[in-house]
Amino acid sequence: MNQKITIRDVAKHASVSPATVSYVLNGVNKVSDETKERVLLAIDELNYQPDFTAISLSKRKSKMLGVILPLVGDTLAPLFKENPYYSELLSGIEYECRTNGYDFVISGISKADECKIWVMKRNLDSLLVLGTFPEHVFEEMKTLSIPLVFIDSFEDYAKYYSNIRIDDELGGYLGTKHLIDLGHRNICFIPNGRIDIAVDGQRFLGFKRALAEANIAFRDGMTIEGNYNTFENGYKIGKEIAGNKEITAIFTSSDITALGIIKSLNDHGIKVPDDFSIVGFDDLMISKYSSPSLTTIRQDVFKKGALSAELAIKAIETNKVEAKEIMLPVELVIRSSTKEME
Repeated sequence: MNQKITIRDVAKHASVSPATVSYVLNGVNKVSDETKERVLLAIDELNYQPDFTAISLSKRKSKMLGVILPLVGDTLAPLFKENPYYSELLSGIEYECRTNGYDFVISGISKADECKIWVMKRNLDSLLVLGTFPEHVFEEMKTLSIPLVFIDSFEDYAKYYSNIRIDDELGGYLGTKHLIDLGHRNICFIPNGRIDIAVDGQRFLGFKRALAEANIAFRDGMTIEGNYNTFENGYKIGKEIAGNKEITAIFTSSDITALGIIKSLNDHGIKVPDDFSIVGFDDLMISKYSSPSLTTIRQDVFKKGALSAELAIKAIETNKVEAKEIMLPVELVIRSSTKEME
């Protein structure tokens, strides 16, 4: 059996005193950045597993929240650059933090140990977890002994924590039914990612429910993989759609993708909504100012962010984590990108 790694082992490996290691683990601002990095590297190399429960009881509150997103390659860079969804969500988090005297930091996480080191290094009081992470990453989150608040999670582990989401299935249904009510039967659904998991999976179920109610058979060609919700990907999808003579309408899982498609179709001589109808999802601020203005499924993205921070701060200050799912409403907003078929 391997001997358990101790603080003294870490101290020796990093050429510091055990007290210095303790300062780093407890977030005490008594060591230089260079020394802190050396200690954290030693912790990582030795795979030291601190007693986070004891640490959390002794450490002083930092009044700092962390926001993490799943990172695949360098996908976060274009997402933050191009997608106002995250700007609106983070604005809600920032507002609630500022109102209550808190700050927050944000990062993409791809490996389980990255999460633990990132939280320890910044002495975070709580984590807001956006999206879906693999089970092994969540297992590391649990060891942190700080409140976790999930946003848009459909994983089983989220049911033991506060989880804020919307009725994505209903949103998918409402957007598709609107197009059907306008006379469209050749409708394509474009997800942000895979249609068998998480948010896109729920919206796809709503899409199929609306088709079934109208006795429209789902068939191959009624979905196009979206990959990431960016203007660029929407524009690429628009090129593909421009060559399809059967599709008359699209329901997308993102306003940003929808706006990219509209631009692409227009560049190919296809006018929205005269030749083609399109429905987005989110009702971002930009969507009512686009040309044409975008018909979309509205969710209150700002409120989602603010509520997640509110729950995290409450858990920090009461030392109590509530296991509950909060479902925010969705609604159809009809604008100028959809039109009745002639």
